Amino acid sequence: MALHLYDTATRDVREFRPARGATASMYVCGATVQGIPHIGHVRGALNYDVLRRWLLHNGLDVLMVRNVTDIDDKILAKAADAGRPWWEWAATHERAFEDAYTALGCLPPSIAPRATGHVTQMIELMQRLIDAGHAYAAGGDVYFSVTSFDDYGVLSGQRLDEMQQGETQAEGKRDPRDFTLWKSSKPGEPSWPTPWGEGRPGWHLECSAMATTYLGPEFDIHGGGVDLVFPHHENERAQSRAAGDGFARFWLHNAWVTLSGEKMSKSLGNVVAIPEMVRRYRAVELRYYLIQPHYRSTIEYSDAALSEAAQGYRRIEQFLRRVSGASGEVRAGKVAAEFAAALDDDLGTPQAFAVLHNTVRDGNAALDGGDAAKSVELAETVRAMTEVLGLDPLSERWAERAGTESQALADLVDGMLAARQRARAERDFATADIIRDQLTNAGIAVEDTPNGPLWTVRD
Repeated sequence: MALHLYDTATRDVREFRPARGATASMYVCGATVQGIPHIGHVRGALNYDVLRRWLLHNGLDVLMVRNVTDIDDKILAKAADAGRPWWEWAATHERAFEDAYTALGCLPPSIAPRATGHVTQMIELMQRLIDAGHAYAAGGDVYFSVTSFDDYGVLSGQRLDEMQQGETQAEGKRDPRDFTLWKSSKPGEPSWPTPWGEGRPGWHLECSAMATTYLGPEFDIHGGGVDLVFPHHENERAQSRAAGDGFARFWLHNAWVTLSGEKMSKSLGNVVAIPEMVRRYRAVELRYYLIQPHYRSTIEYSDAALSEAAQGYRRIEQFLRRVSGASGEVRAGKVAAEFAAALDDDLGTPQAFAVLHNTVRDGNAALDGGDAAKSVELAETVRAMTEVLGLDPLSERWAERAGTESQALADLVDGMLAARQRARAERDFATADIIRDQLTNAGIAVEDTPNGPLWTVRD
């Protein structure tokens, strides 16, 4: 492979070669299932889904683990506020996340382990750390000794004398920078037995145990949001390496989705929930919007930007449907060389989308010029590229048109714009103007661009 990825630990773009032959291994930090998923939650899952698809396209088998954090302070608090059992609250929202992943076209993970199902492995990891002098028990809690691990801070670049774990100071903690591996039980909370007393796992411990259970002591890629670099991933790395595991060879981090300049979060109340979004837009259009920017670039959410992305997808869809309508079945061919080069360069989706749309433009020109063979050839290339991105309009997943109001409007407007384009190509400008006036009177604003018309619903 020619793939190069940016590794947070080395702060460099490095060549990716799987550690185990033709199998790539990935661990992606999944959801803490405390509430309904929003687009900030699913962005990372989509980014790593594209990476996985590119690895598969290049002939690799991919073992992908995406965990579920189903025990956590926030889950317990929200379940208690709602008067519902914590396990039922977690299971309900785990299903909501799975529904969102499925709706947006994510391939199912090789396994989606729950934290509560891996307490035995967590106990074993804590024992290894205690035996090696990197952890200690105190009053039913177990802590990792940060100063015992010389490499601490390498991932996040933080200085040891300046960092804070964000944990409350406990009586048995020797150093405020030490972090919790195991929390002693409190009345009314779920707990599990350990040699150090009843309690429940700390967040960082969970992921180390689950990653190595399924991928072994060393694996290729650990992914997650940039907000997890510290303390979560720093602590995962420290405890795993201190226990003697090589752990992740590459650390990948996707950027946030922001609203009014702030990271989306339920605590700020600035979330755009997935169930609401897929009522307003087709799921495939939302997927397009979230994977088009580079995974390390922040997305500043706006309805206008999402509407523009939806129209970008419709141009691809319309081209493939035009060709398939004129020539019959369009098979997936080979991706364009420029497209492959873009994805090989740290998953450069903006450049890949540019290649995709340039190919669509050339294909429409060939179709309008009567070159059926050329249009089919380019359509096969377009279909191959959209397959890699999980956006293939002719795939079984996306081919069936949703019967929603927004889809009906999109079909109607796209059809009218196609008729207008044909009229303009035939120099029947009177008909083209009539169609535009009809759209304008209906509240549809049309902007002619080099890549075709863009339309939006006027406020």
